[in-house]
Amino acid sequence: MSGTAAPFIASTPTAATAIALAACAFTAHAQPMDGADAARVLLQLLPASDFTPSDGRDMDVPAWRINATIAGRVIAAFSAAQPPVIDYEHQTLHKEANGQPAPAAGWVHGLRWIEGRGLFAEAELTERARAMVAAGEYRYFSPVFEYSKSTGDVARIVMGALTNHPAIAGMQAVDLMAAASARLAAHSHPQPESTVTLLQQLLAALGLPDTTTEDAALAACASIKAQADAARSALALQGDATADTVTAACTSLRTAGTTPDPALYVPVAVVEELKASVAALSAQHLGRQVQDLIAPALADGRLLPAQEAWARDLGKTSMAALTQYLQTAQPIAALAATQTGGRAPAATGADAHGLTTEELAVAAACGMTPEQFARGR
Repeated sequence: MSGTAAPFIASTPTAATAIALAACAFTAHAQPMDGADAARVLLQLLPASDFTPSDGRDMDVPAWRINATIAGRVIAAFSAAQPPVIDYEHQTLHKEANGQPAPAAGWVHGLRWIEGRGLFAEAELTERARAMVAAGEYRYFSPVFEYSKSTGDVARIVMGALTNHPAIAGMQAVDLMAAASARLAAHSHPQPESTVTLLQQLLAALGLPDTTTEDAALAACASIKAQADAARSALALQGDATADTVTAACTSLRTAGTTPDPALYVPVAVVEELKASVAALSAQHLGRQVQDLIAPALADGRLLPAQEAWARDLGKTSMAALTQYLQTAQPIAALAATQTGGRAPAATGADAHGLTTEELAVAAACGMTPEQFARGR
């Protein structure tokens, strides 16, 4: 990021070292490429030395580093199958935050190291972008690149942007027209091209340091292949399934796992209603069982009326405990039958003495028993 804009720095782990991402503005050395494709230009990405930004951002390394050896690894890691985008003012990085569109200004199709000058991009600019550069509306190019957080070595070119706020001082501004003479000057003093071995390209692709041995590189390849084969096997895919196919299968599984099958599940409200109905039926059934035990126990004296509430609570808690108690309780005979053995009770009051209520009152006033009063009447 350049000028007064907030810096864009993020870290991303790799198999070998911690990698960070930086966006910095550099002068747009833009010059026509050889060949029939007039839309292609040569844009300077990075200077041919250690460099730091001038926008005051915090650095987690002393400086970013690029030289012929490092550039060889960056070039080996570059893939033209999906060209990195060039936009305006890094809008691709900000579109989610500001909601504005991020139109492309061009695409990076290749990388080239020019000794003494730096790393360049073979870029295809849109007609609109070329017109804006030619008109002086945009003068600088700002690359977004990954770098090692331990060494500062540039690791990969991610994308870029046209901007007017350079983050690196001392870069020479060259417009489209003046770039042609710069190209001719560069070609008149050809520089030796750096040679990148197959092992270096493999290590760069695997994200391993250039000090990795051939055996360690082969072991890393075998491990990655084993992981890929295991993933394809677990997903029931063919052995030649591509990364896109594996990703699609994983996405399908994740989506299927979060969407319940209506045929296998019922709404929570229905479950709660069923639980309430079962609980009510269970309570009703238990109440009948308790009543069937308590009613005969009250009748034969195994339970006193005062014990009825206690017995019902015990039955609700433990039918086994209530059953055991009633099996061991002894009936009370006085409660199981009448005291007269079924005979009518003896006459009392006027029926026993032949006295009226008034006569009983007189006898009581005279201090006489009903029998005495009846005999002397």
